[in-house]
Parts: sequence; structure tokens; C-alpha cells
Amino acid sequence: MNPILHILNGDATFAGFEQTGLDGDVIIWREVLSEGPLSEDIESGKFWQERAAWISKTFNDTPEHYNDSMVAQLEKFSQPYDEVNLWFEFDLHCQVNLLGVMMLLSQKTDLSGPAVYLICPSEVPGVADFRGMGQLDGEQLESLYDNIRVQLGEYDFELATEAWDLYVAGDAAKLEEWLNATAFWSNMHCLKPAMQAHLKRLQRNANGLNYIEQVLLDIYNTGIKTRPEIYAAFWSADKIYGMGDSEINTYLDKLSARGLINL
Repeated sequence: MNPILHILNGDATFAGFEQTGLDGDVIIWREVLSEGPLSEDIESGKFWQERAAWISKTFNDTPEHYNDSMVAQLEKFSQPYDEVNLWFEFDLHCQVNLLGVMMLLSQKTDLSGPAVYLICPSEVPGVADFRGMGQLDGEQLESLYDNIRVQLGEYDFELATEAWDLYVAGDAAKLEEWLNATAFWSNMHCLKPAMQAHLKRLQRNANGLNYIEQVLLDIYNTGIKTRPEIYAAFWSADKIYGMGDSEINTYLDKLSARGLINL
């Protein structure tokens, strides 16, 4: 077995990662924990069964494909690696996935064993509109590895545990209180803005809409009436959410069901 494990945030990053000279086993984290049902015990079979059912229904997938592409990789968390590298980005989608990975590592791994490192870019030199590591080639990913990789410590995992529990609970008041009370973010430098963005999703305005629903409705009401154009407008305004077409569609479908838009 290779002593090094890399956990990548998606298939797009893996394409560039294959061009690097970095050694190690790979897990591709094909999840979207920022959407759908969650429970605190990410190690349980029930957690993954609920995820499989929701993803199959929401994204027109099958539980079998989800289990093959995602759940089957989880056995690597139980293997004795010397080093684990977490490749995740600044946006909410990636930060919640990162929290899930850290929870699994803390529950399934003796953390006195492997050194756990985070590679988490919020910007990349020479990339004007950085949205994700899937934009980067092998040389750029190696540069990130060499220059911004940080080792996560006990405080980082404590912070991640608090954030995960609050995320799962979905209580806006408690999340806001925690955000205001937490003064030191250690190596989790992208977590605060991501959780602030999530707080805006938990809050409802006078129309009963959350922040994302209202932004999408506003975009639609400016005369942008096709899904691809709406995606582009939303990304340019709110890339902090890191949502792909499929996730944005779940919000557009809710607005359609309420008769607020007609696509």
C-alpha cells in the first residue's frame, strides 16, 4: 500500500492531478454534502443510504452507481496511511465536503497516526477568475502543493466538528452566534465566509425565500429566462456557493413549483 492518500474534491481536479508527479493513492470525493439530508454520524450506514436515496432521486442517478463511485472508496479511510492530503476549495460546496471528510477521518482514523494536510486555494496566481482546481493543470496543482499546503492540527479538527454539528442542525441563530463568537480560524481560513454564505441560506425573507432563491428570482426578473444564462449570472454574483447546474436546478425547480418563474 502507498503510505500517502490524496482526497480530491472531484473528477475535474483528478484530470489535472494525473499530470502531476505527486505520489499516492487517490479518493475522488463525488458528493455534494452542502445539499440534501445529513446526520451527524457520517460513519453510519444509515447516513450513506440516505445520501444514496436523495442523490438518486435529485440527480437522476442510481443507488448502485452512487455506491460504486462514492461509497466503495470509503474503505480507504480505515487504512494506515502516513500522510493524508485534502484538496478542497474556498466555496461552500467544497467546505462542507471538507467538513465531512474531516469528520470521517476523525471517526475512522487514529489521528495520532497520519499527518493530515490541507490544500485550499481561494485564488491562484495567473488565473483571473479562479473558480476551482478543475481549471488547473498538473504544474499549477504541484505549485499549490509546494506553496500553500498546511498541516491540520487538533484545533482545526475541533473547529470542523463544531461547524459540522451546526451545519447538520440547521439552526440559523446558533450558527450566527458561533460565527460571531469564533475569533480564531487557524488553518480553516475559508470556513468562515462559506458558513456565512450558508447562514444566508437558512434565513428567510418576507416572501419566504432564502438568499439563493431570491437572487435567482431577481436574475429571472431582469429578463434572463434560460437556465444556462441564469447559471452564468448566478456564478458571477455568488461563486462562494460553488454550485453546479444540477444544484442550481433544485432551487429553480422550487421557484417554478411556487409559480414564481416559468422556464
